[in-house]
Amino acid sequence: QVQLVESGGGLVQAGGSLRLSCAASGRTFSLSAMGWFRQAPGKEREFVAAVLLTGGRARYADSVEGRFTINRDNARNTLYLQMNNLQPEDTAIYYCAAKTPGGDFRVWGQGTQVTVSS
Repeated sequence: QVQLVESGGGLVQAGGSLRLSCAASGRTFSLSAMGWFRQAPGKEREFVAAVLLTGGRARYADSVEGRFTINRDNARNTLYLQMNNLQPEDTAIYYCAAKTPGGDFRVWGQGTQVTVSS
C-alpha cells in the first residue's frame, strides 16, 4: 500500500504564494503518476495538476495554468505544488493523489486547507 501525507497549507492574502508538499511512503515503486486535486466548500472535488513519475509534461487545470507548478522529487518520494498569485477562488482543501499504471487516482492523502483572503 501507499500512504500520502500533505503539508504546507495555510492562510495567505490574495496575490501571495504557498507551496504544498506530499510525502509518499510504502509501495511507491508501484505508482505511475501523482497529482493534486481540490475541493471548495459546497463544490465537488476537482482536478488541479498531475505529473507522470517517469517524466513527461505536467497537466494543469485551466484555472491554475500559469500560476501553479507541479513537480516531484523522486529521490525523496515527494510531490510539490507551488502556487503563485493565489486568489480567493483558490480557497479549498487540497488533496494529493496517486495512481498505478492503467488505473485511476485511488490513493488519497488527508488533505490540507488553503485559505486565500481578499
